[in-house]
Amino acid sequence: MKGNVDMRFVHTKRPGFWLGFIDFFTAGIFFLIYMPMGLQKELEIILGHKIRPYWQTYLLGIPDLFIYPLVWMSRIAKELKEKAEELGIRGPHTSWKHMFWWNMLGCLCFGPMIATHRFFGTLNRIETELNRRNFG
Repeated sequence: MKGNVDMRFVHTKRPGFWLGFIDFFTAGIFFLIYMPMGLQKELEIILGHKIRPYWQTYLLGIPDLFIYPLVWMSRIAKELKEKAEELGIRGPHTSWKHMFWWNMLGCLCFGPMIATHRFFGTLNRIETELNRRNFG
């Protein structure tokens, strides 16, 4: 599954900053709804493997003040960066460090939005490139 991706991606202009804004102010509940609406499947197709469903990650994060979902998302960010580099997409890309540290140490309000903006910027460019390669 890691090789050729034959799915057309239709959400190539996701507004990462605003998705992060909504998610921050809903304490992660927004992504409980948004992930199963297609994002989870797209990430699995792009990364070439199954990822833990976000609802499970969210529940596992409750006892540790949501460190677990942050590490989970940072790992996905790292894999997206590797995929972008594999496809020859120029940066800046999301990364483990970018996702983790902007969420942990970024200014309380805007750090998560900056991290999510970069995450979705990388994802949007990957999906656009895969569409270009597979569907002209």
